[in-house]
Amino acid sequence: MKKFYKAMMYRMMLVTTCFVSLFLIASGNSKSTNTVSNMNGVKSVEAIHIVSKYNNQDKKLDVMAVSSIEEIKKYGPTTPISFTGQMTAYKANCVGCSGKVSCPPRQDVRNGNIYFSDSTYGTVRILAADSSIPCGTIVQFSNVSFSGDPIIGIVLDRGGAIKGTLLDFLVPETDNMNTIGRQQSVHYEILRWGW
Repeated sequence: MKKFYKAMMYRMMLVTTCFVSLFLIASGNSKSTNTVSNMNGVKSVEAIHIVSKYNNQDKKLDVMAVSSIEEIKKYGPTTPISFTGQMTAYKANCVGCSGKVSCPPRQDVRNGNIYFSDSTYGTVRILAADSSIPCGTIVQFSNVSFSGDPIIGIVLDRGGAIKGTLLDFLVPETDNMNTIGRQQSVHYEILRWGW
């Protein structure tokens, strides 16, 4: 008889535990943890930012400073990186320009539309970059003479003279190119590596 009562008590505790667990989940008082076991398989630097944020519990994510396009190619796909480079400006009707950006969706920029609507980052400026930096890469840059605030741009274009750590900033046809000129010591941080 004692075994019967023990078995019944065990079942009642199990049912009570299940009921309490279901109640907590239904009331929104549950806590879940997402983990990634293999960071090498992650394609997006944005995903690394998110996973690192939650794995490190309020610790600031380290961003690796690199200095060359070789290092950008090596570390960019797997590690949040920053680098210092130059910036120039271009217009849709520049010599050798078709009026459409080179990267899909090949947006026509002859109408003065120098922005792109990204599903994650919202309205961002269009940039041309070295072909080693993939299309869709989101770059935040600062330390430019024409803005005191950081600007977010997306790599959607290429250019014959755009090599290494030089990025080209798309401006409207009405802008004076001398306003931007050739900016030195621009600080770039890659927020997302490609699409």
